[in-house]
Amino acid sequence: MFRAPARLAWLDALRGPAALAVTMHHAGWTFVPELWTEVDRRIDLGTWGVFVFFLVSGYIIPASLERRGDVRAFWTGRAFRLLPLLVSACGLVLLLALAGVLPLEPQLAERPLPVVALGNLTMLQELLNLPAVISVTWTLSYEMAFYLISVALFQVRQAGRSAEIAVVLALVAVGLGLLVPQTMIGGRDDVAAVLLPAAVVAAVAVTALGHGRVRTAAAVAGGLLGLGLVILGSRAGTWQGVIILATMFAGTAVYRAEQGAVPRRTAAVAVAVVLGCGLFARDEPSWAPAIALAYGAFGLAFALRRRAFPRWLAWLGVISFSVYLLHPILLHVIPDPVLYFLALIPLSAMTYRLIEAPAQRLGKRLIAGGAEPR
Repeated sequence: MFRAPARLAWLDALRGPAALAVTMHHAGWTFVPELWTEVDRRIDLGTWGVFVFFLVSGYIIPASLERRGDVRAFWTGRAFRLLPLLVSACGLVLLLALAGVLPLEPQLAERPLPVVALGNLTMLQELLNLPAVISVTWTLSYEMAFYLISVALFQVRQAGRSAEIAVVLALVAVGLGLLVPQTMIGGRDDVAAVLLPAAVVAAVAVTALGHGRVRTAAAVAGGLLGLGLVILGSRAGTWQGVIILATMFAGTAVYRAEQGAVPRRTAAVAVAVVLGCGLFARDEPSWAPAIALAYGAFGLAFALRRRAFPRWLAWLGVISFSVYLLHPILLHVIPDPVLYFLALIPLSAMTYRLIEAPAQRLGKRLIAGGAEPR
């Protein structure tokens, strides 16, 4: 059985329950909507799960980038970590739709296929007001924006300012959220929906393949594009979108404090400010408890990070991306709740073994073979 590295076990122990929380949220609305109305009125489990994911990403992504010290290796690793399963899952959705098993989002037929494909494959569809092939991939848009900003900060040697950035973003989220409450990107502007992700792809490519000032300029351009897309394109509103970014930088601040790069008090203040500003980002009674408990769960796991976690819990975290991506598809295929939950974990374990793990191994071989000289 898979054995998670000790220093990452606590992160995997968070990822697994987070993925299951999102799964339960959607399954609840599908199978027991009357009961789930009462649950969701008190705490939004889906929001809890995705904010745990955002905090985990904030902690681990800059650590991964700095451990490699190579933006080409970073982007290669991200591509082979996310795209193989994403492309496979989107392909499965389209096949099931053609077979009449699964209904597609109606808006998918209203936009040109190349536009929708480019938005979804660059994982920016949520910030371009494009329909998603798989509904839950909206979170990947914010992850992508965070990658772009993190690479830009790394390239200009400002990555250590995570705590300050988290605070500034949280305060900006409140101010801009009041001034620009709704997305300013979107509608049916297919030109922008092509040019913006194409610009992001170009920035990533030049950052990965370029050198010197050209690489730095491309990285900065990518970071500004990522930030701009979140501020102007967040479908849920600017306040919530920027708070998501701030949350990820709060996770990074915790990592910096653990490494001794910033005082623990500074990181604690940053986390508190982001949480305080985020509690009011959505006017729903279930939002604030979900956010607060997500931060609490992350803090508890961090406090216990040197302790042993059950191997099954760490393993569940390893397959969590498959669980997250596949569960909305399975909801349409298996209408029985018992069979649904019995099938989800084995299916996710299979896709991890057959798609995710081989792709990650290939990515590592390419990174090792194409490493830049130090």
